[in-house]
Amino acid sequence: MNWNNIIHTIIFLSLTGPGILGNTLIFVRHIYMPALWIEKKPVDLILIHLAFSNIIIICSTGIRDIATVFYFRNFLGDTGCKTVVYLARMARGLSICTTCLLSVVQAITISPRTALWTKLKPQTACQVLPFILVFWIVNVLISSNLLSYIKAGSSLNRSVAATFIGHCYMLQSRHIIKWFFLSLMTLRDVIFQSLMGWSSGSMALHLYKHHKHVLYLYSSRSANNSAPEIRATWRVLTLMTCFLFFYWVDFILSFYTGFSVTHDSSSLNMKTFLELGYASFSPYVLISRDFRVPNVLHAH
Repeated sequence: MNWNNIIHTIIFLSLTGPGILGNTLIFVRHIYMPALWIEKKPVDLILIHLAFSNIIIICSTGIRDIATVFYFRNFLGDTGCKTVVYLARMARGLSICTTCLLSVVQAITISPRTALWTKLKPQTACQVLPFILVFWIVNVLISSNLLSYIKAGSSLNRSVAATFIGHCYMLQSRHIIKWFFLSLMTLRDVIFQSLMGWSSGSMALHLYKHHKHVLYLYSSRSANNSAPEIRATWRVLTLMTCFLFFYWVDFILSFYTGFSVTHDSSSLNMKTFLELGYASFSPYVLISRDFRVPNVLHAH
């Protein structure tokens, strides 16, 4: 194993282990709440789905990286390659949509009750399910083209033009198909990131007004009454910042490698870090600002 593979393995292990542990804690913690007689809120179901999407990203990307680093030529095959690449792409889309939904719901939650959009606030966890179902349908369809163009290296004809994507290869598709699905992905990202921008701006404005209000009143009682909402808002804003950082750096790197002739090991290692980064770090952003976790464990 050369130094590039060693570095790749270190990056992979340092992200996948903590990432699976953190998302499992978030998943189990919010699944287990009804057993502790704690009311399940719409945000809880959103966090369950976000943790589930992150676990899919980590596992599918991890399997592909293991096969790449250790040169397991026949480890996946065509079916395995199609499965891990498809799941990683689909789960990434689910993560984008779910993060956006979390941001919008939190923005509506803390907005003044006189605002018109407060009527859109889901009151129960069941009201979030239609949104999650739509997210699955959209991302399953957007990623469906991968099933036709992903091949394993062992079954690939060397005379066929293909792009190496880590143990697996992506065949060249017709331009009309390529640009159609690329346009759908771009449209999805633009819509959901625009909603993230609106909700993040709304939350930031609310936090600023709250800060001025507390300074004006200088009353600890008024500050304590709104502390849970403010903590939750800071948590979501920190999560948005984390998401946008990994998304845009990954986008810039992908754009660069897509038009460059050579794909050096440094860019591949960086891309692995960016692909796994948000899925691995986001649960710890949630845990670090969720003060109810110790109380739930204590109650148990």
